[in-house]
Amino acid sequence: MRRLTTFLFLAGSLSAPLLAQWPTRPDEKAPRTADGKINLAGPAPKLADGKIDLSGIWQVDDNHLQFNMMADGPQVALTPAAEAIYKMRLAGAAKDRPSGKCMPHGIPDAMIVPSPFKFLHTSGLTLILYEEFVDFRQIFTDGRALPKAPEPAWFGYSVGRWAGDSFVIETSGFNDKSWLDDDGHPHSEALKTTERFRRSDYRHMTMEITIDDPKSYARPWGATFRFHLLPDTEFIEYVCDNEQDQKHMVGQ
Repeated sequence: MRRLTTFLFLAGSLSAPLLAQWPTRPDEKAPRTADGKINLAGPAPKLADGKIDLSGIWQVDDNHLQFNMMADGPQVALTPAAEAIYKMRLAGAAKDRPSGKCMPHGIPDAMIVPSPFKFLHTSGLTLILYEEFVDFRQIFTDGRALPKAPEPAWFGYSVGRWAGDSFVIETSGFNDKSWLDDDGHPHSEALKTTERFRRSDYRHMTMEITIDDPKSYARPWGATFRFHLLPDTEFIEYVCDNEQDQKHMVGQ
């Protein structure tokens, strides 16, 4: 019942794209039409080095994969231990999800819930900021390799690089506390993820993610998610006991 209620709420709230409107600030990089409106189908902006600029506030499209990442792909077998965890979560209607206790969503769950996130490029470092719970990720782009034994963390340890027009993020060093999706697919501390972000135009971006966790799944598997930009806006504070965002959400 809880999952059905959540689904109905999200379906209603996402019937049209949402835009956090507090405060409003025009995007100077946005392509504009002759009347000054944003050309959402215009070209993606580029960084000084010619790479695609992923900067901006993004939100997942209304995508049922946020509930079950395997919904549209091949059903990859879980290991017996992971299968037991997954069945327990399904039986409990996912009532013990970490976010219900104000804990982080993890990867990729943090980007596929209907809350905005922001890309921010700096020299040698790209940040992903999450409005929900005021969380963040650091993606090091200074050429370092992934550490062999990082301290386990909710978002792991990430390094990034460009492969053509794709921004590739490799992450390891996870704890085993987060869920991959709202359905409760588990993972172990052996999890490694590879995310490939592509911005096709000003408005649209895709992420292809590969899940590699031999302790939880029979083989690596993945899913593709689509995002849309929320232009001319900024984050507002969203903490677990002070969620004010819904009051300022309007259609775009």
